[in-house]
Amino acid sequence: MLIARLIADPAVLETALATATAALADKGWHVAEATMLDFCGDVLQISLPDGDADGVRAILSDAFGPSDLLLSSGPIEVPHLFVSDMDSTMIGQECIDELADFAGLKPQIAAITERAMQGELDFASALTERVGLLKDLPEAAIQQCLDERIRPMPGARTLVETLNARGCHTVLVTGGFHSFADPVAEMLGFTRVVGNVLGVAQGKLTGNLAAAIVDSSVKQKTLEEEMARLGAGARSLAMGDGANDIPMIEAADYGISYYAKPKARAAADGWVERGDLTSVLKLFDVPESEWIK
Repeated sequence: MLIARLIADPAVLETALATATAALADKGWHVAEATMLDFCGDVLQISLPDGDADGVRAILSDAFGPSDLLLSSGPIEVPHLFVSDMDSTMIGQECIDELADFAGLKPQIAAITERAMQGELDFASALTERVGLLKDLPEAAIQQCLDERIRPMPGARTLVETLNARGCHTVLVTGGFHSFADPVAEMLGFTRVVGNVLGVAQGKLTGNLAAAIVDSSVKQKTLEEEMARLGAGARSLAMGDGANDIPMIEAADYGISYYAKPKARAAADGWVERGDLTSVLKLFDVPESEWIK
């Protein structure tokens, strides 16, 4: 049984559902039920006895246009673990790009960041190269960047704190830096942070990292270790936007991409590309009256 939940433009919902139903039927996949959820009235739930998940997602994407969607092969339950990327997912910026602006190097470093997120460059090599370009930048630029540039994505704190209130363990895992991730985690409510450490000496960045690199394998390992700790029956949600997030998105019970690069979107069970981060709560049928705002 496949269960799809999606949020789309109400004006096209009926027509889009008819289009999707016909396209699914052409593949031999028949809709058993399509209904609006009681608690979240703008969420359409579609149930199919069978079907190929990738094919179903593609049909729904084409039929409904920009949407927020989650497709599952079983009942959709509020997760016990939430592991999320930070840059361009929980916050609206790429921290290293913004920090580079203080060194007058934003275009050069942003170009490397984009290629790494698209999966065109090895993440570890790209990170090492970018950090090296920041050598001798005053450490004070980090706090200035935090104060002036770094802002949470709409709905980020509501999502994290609402999951916390439901007993979900929330982890911020980033290829960015603890200097940014720790304050962001405190602001949003994450209970654990995994990230990279910038080398600092005599009040300046050294151009090196001071600990092992947090890359895609570490993100996946973090999710797996947390799930092992939670034990059998626990459900996990992972969210990100770039190639570095793909392994943890694929390893999670529910992998959601957030306004993501094409490779990350293709790897996910669903996506948010219409609303803000509170759409995730709607997809898990959490009533707005229970959101922590």
